[in-house]
Amino acid sequence: MADNSQKASFHAGEAKGQAQAKADQLMDKASNAYESAKESCQEAGQQMQAKAQGAADAVKDATGMNK
Repeated sequence: MADNSQKASFHAGEAKGQAQAKADQLMDKASNAYESAKESCQEAGQQMQAKAQGAADAVKDATGMNK
């Protein structure tokens, strides 16, 4: 009887360990996805800022305000 109980306990512990490893993998994937999205947003923001600056400079040049 103790043998079956020990096996069941072992398998429960094994399943818990596997579930924890899977949860850790999912958290790593989520973290990587977040970092990638954050970098993409930062790059997009920098591109928009550069375009806006270029447009502002073009207006200043056209109106003679850049002299």
